[in-house]
Amino acid sequence: MPPMTKHAHHPGREDKRGLVRIRDAADFARHFNVSRETLADLELYAALLARWQKVKNLVAPGTLDDVWQRHFADSAQLLALAPDARVWLDLGTGAGFPGLVVAIMRKSDSQTMVHLVESNARKCAFLRDVARQTGAAVEIHNRRIESLSRARSLAEVEIVTARALTPLPQLLKFVEPFVERGARALLFQGARAGVPEARPGFRFRFFPSITEAEAGIIEVGLAR
Repeated sequence: MPPMTKHAHHPGREDKRGLVRIRDAADFARHFNVSRETLADLELYAALLARWQKVKNLVAPGTLDDVWQRHFADSAQLLALAPDARVWLDLGTGAGFPGLVVAIMRKSDSQTMVHLVESNARKCAFLRDVARQTGAAVEIHNRRIESLSRARSLAEVEIVTARALTPLPQLLKFVEPFVERGARALLFQGARAGVPEARPGFRFRFFPSITEAEAGIIEVGLAR
């Protein structure tokens, strides 16, 4: 198993294990060093999420009061793992995590585009509302993941992400076509997930999460 690799940390509130605790917008701004505009966009996102949640049930209700930690910071940590990537693909994005957070945080880069894939039409309506009001550069695909191979706009994808979508074996099948074309996959995994068994032609690395003990992100790429 490859050694675990640590994220580069920004100044912020950390506990003895190196985990960050993002309680609110001010904590988020300090830790991720974001602009006032980006912070305002995320605050708008949080407000829209709370409003839509009342009728659409977009996320687990118990996570709304901790949105800056459970959803925003958890998503934003990916940027340290792919700081130069510009074309992202987020599978099963749901309420936009992590893809819409990435798009908002990279909005100042005119070359960044984040593709959000979600089969639920009501969730896509929410994503469009947030994208319209924040100006985030996203393309929303209201379709099943299995049909993505026919989407010409995804030919240049550099990073594929997925969070709380499906067990790892199925997830690897979803990302494999993109990894084979040179993309990297960054896949959120729960506590004690570890690194998957070796597969010919692929390499895996495990990055411990900065927001949740024993959880992490598995990077999948082509073996060189």
